[in-house]
Amino acid sequence: MSQDVPDVPTAQTRHPSAIAPVGLLVLVLLPLLLMPLAAIFIFAFEGGFSTFITALKSPDAIFALRFSLFIAFSTAAVNAVLGTFAAYVLSKYRFPGEKPLGIVVNLPVAIPTVVVGTSLLLLWGPIGLLGIFLGKFGLEPMFTPFGVLLAHLFVTFPYMLGSVKPVLDELEATYEEAAYTMGASRWQTFRYVILPALRGGLFTGTLLTFAHSLGEFGATVLVSGNLRLRTQTAPLYIFAQFEAGNVANANAVAAVLAVLSFVIFFFLLQYTGGQGRRA
Repeated sequence: MSQDVPDVPTAQTRHPSAIAPVGLLVLVLLPLLLMPLAAIFIFAFEGGFSTFITALKSPDAIFALRFSLFIAFSTAAVNAVLGTFAAYVLSKYRFPGEKPLGIVVNLPVAIPTVVVGTSLLLLWGPIGLLGIFLGKFGLEPMFTPFGVLLAHLFVTFPYMLGSVKPVLDELEATYEEAAYTMGASRWQTFRYVILPALRGGLFTGTLLTFAHSLGEFGATVLVSGNLRLRTQTAPLYIFAQFEAGNVANANAVAAVLAVLSFVIFFFLLQYTGGQGRRA
């Protein structure tokens, strides 16, 4: 004979009314997030859709958007390799200075990006520690696309490392030991055992790296020289257009960057949500 199981109170049943806290949260977010984001699109389409398209068709805007996408893709690709390698070394090896090195590789998160740009100039610039010697051979990394890429690699490096290393730390060593027992080399073990387990971390880290690179400004403005049609990224183009009083042009490109950011984080939320449901 079956018996009815009494309902177990949950957080939802104990607090059925969420109107007050949700309303307060929305009230706080309105001036901080929601209204500023809305203002971008309001001003971008203030002159109509045709004006918006015309602003995006200018050679400077097209170059800035293409250049930003190229740098973001390149940064994500390079850091996917470097970040994964750094995460593997820090997770699988024990060596003197391990903790200080772990702090150093995460420092770009705490260092102001303007300081990053300054440090790169003092190293690779025309009067920098290395730049002064490279100049003798006609090599000038700064104020070129390569200099912009260096700055973006610097500021986004911790995102890939932070997404991959926790996965490696939680990966059971028994799988690797079994692969070694079967005669697999370290590279084969990484490729066939570890790498498949890193898909989630790699996906998250790559998207976060791409998104941050797409909007990077502080370090870029110093190492690029903000040269139109040469090293001007989309954020630098927006800044230059605002300074020139071309608000419509600036907001058109800003709206495109905002939409790209929304799309990136939509995929992130979809992926992490799907992972949570499967778990």
